[in-house]
Amino acid sequence: MTNPNRRTAQTGLVAGLITLTWPGLVLAHGDSHGQPKASSLPPEQKPWGIAGDPRKVRRTITIRMSDDMKLTPSHLDIRQGETLRLRAVNAGAVMHEIVIGTEEELQAHAELMKRFPGMAHDEPYMAHVPPGKTGDIVWNFNRAGEFGFACLIAGHFEAGMRGTLRVKPAQG
Repeated sequence: MTNPNRRTAQTGLVAGLITLTWPGLVLAHGDSHGQPKASSLPPEQKPWGIAGDPRKVRRTITIRMSDDMKLTPSHLDIRQGETLRLRAVNAGAVMHEIVIGTEEELQAHAELMKRFPGMAHDEPYMAHVPPGKTGDIVWNFNRAGEFGFACLIAGHFEAGMRGTLRVKPAQG
C-alpha cells in the first residue's frame, strides 16, 4: 500500500518542478481557455506582444483547427502595434488549442505537454478549444519579428499542427 504522505509529497514535488520549469503554468486546463482572462495583475509583456484590449480589435482572423493536424491559415502577416482577435475554430472531434510564442517557447511547452499531458496552464496567449467550439485570443502584437502559433496538445505539435506569424515593423 502506498503511503498517502509520500504520494502528497511526490505530487507537490512534480507541481513545484513544473512551476520552476515553466512559470505561470499552474492553473488547470479546462473550459476557461479562450475566454477573457480576469486578472488584477497588469498584462505581461512577452517577446511576441502583450494581451490586447478587446475594444481595440480592428480585425478578427479565424484559424480552423482540424483532426488532420492542420491549422488554416498556417501563416499570418500582421503589422506591429495591431491588436487582433484570433478566433480558433475546432472543426475536429478531439480537443485542440492555439498557443502563440517564439519557436523556442513553443518547442519547450510541447515537450512539457508530452511529459505532463494534463498540465495546468491558462494564459491570455492561449485558447484551449473543445470539439465543435471556438475560442478567442485578443493580442496586441507590439513587437516586430517572426513568431509561431501551434496546438501543443501532446503529439499535435509533432504532427505539424503549427503556423507562423510575421509581425512587420510599424511604418514610421
